[in-house]
Amino acid sequence: MVIIPNMNHPMRLFAVATLIPVGLLAFAALFGGFWVLIAVLYLTVFTTALDRIINIVSPASEFPSGDGLSVILACAHLALMPLVVMALAGGTLTIMGKVGLFFAAGLFFGQVSNANAHELIHRSRRGLHRLGMWVYISMLFGHHTSAHVLVHHRHVATAADPNTSRKGEGFYRYAIRAWLGSFVQGYKAEASRLLRIDRAALHNPYLIYVSGAIVLIALAFWAGGVKAAILYVLLAGHAQTQLLMSDYVQHYGLERTSRDGRPEPVSARHSWNSPHYFSSALMLNATRHSDHHAHPARPYPALTLPDGAPMLPRPLPLMASIALFPPLWRRIMDPRTERWRNA
Repeated sequence: MVIIPNMNHPMRLFAVATLIPVGLLAFAALFGGFWVLIAVLYLTVFTTALDRIINIVSPASEFPSGDGLSVILACAHLALMPLVVMALAGGTLTIMGKVGLFFAAGLFFGQVSNANAHELIHRSRRGLHRLGMWVYISMLFGHHTSAHVLVHHRHVATAADPNTSRKGEGFYRYAIRAWLGSFVQGYKAEASRLLRIDRAALHNPYLIYVSGAIVLIALAFWAGGVKAAILYVLLAGHAQTQLLMSDYVQHYGLERTSRDGRPEPVSARHSWNSPHYFSSALMLNATRHSDHHAHPARPYPALTLPDGAPMLPRPLPLMASIALFPPLWRRIMDPRTERWRNA
């Protein structure tokens, strides 16, 4: 393994990892061919290879907030989504080119754009929060803005959290339960919040989440007909699947024990983490999940890997792919999960 110590400009690492696929996907959508192949390889083989051979030792200095890169990535996402949809609906690319572009774009939206939107919805500044919200709405997943902050962070690693996967639960069963459960629980949490602050139900952001999704689907139909609208929904579904895979992997089987009828405080042992460098940079340190749950407002460049935190045996994107095969997933993860539950 190659170790690169004391990087003086940590934001460059995140910028290089995340912005290169933006350019590759744009070229793939516009020109197809070679660019589609390179985009697919970058988000799969190249990322996995760098995770195996490179390790970055970060400096013990003050980290920047990373908000500037987050804004750039969010704007790039909002431009890439319609570009990719129209390329898929158009007649320029070959069938194999469209399949490759669909696959690569879904990976990017579900892994990089999701990680970035997740950062933004945790920001206290209204403009940044709303930008993250619109990234999620563009993936037809706007309710995650409320469900993640108001439900997941409060109830993580308990049965009350629909996004916490249970030991022995396969990904496909989990995905249906998590999608529907987070939609419903997020709505209830927003309704309760409005009741506490004496605001009218019309202020519930779910009205924006749902109407925004309808408007965007209608725009896809207006721009490219039924084909474009269907492809947009399918692409958003692909991205949502990547998001759900991450949640499934990062909390699989880890539970907070009950103390006097209340769950114990959230600690490092309640999230799976990944120490692998390049995929962590690509996903804006979303792989350092324990620290995020301990400090939800902490900017992603400053997230760390706490001592005593459960570690995944392989990089997060690879483990998410393994989760698509439940018997293999359980063979790898159930013994590790059991050790942590009994520790």
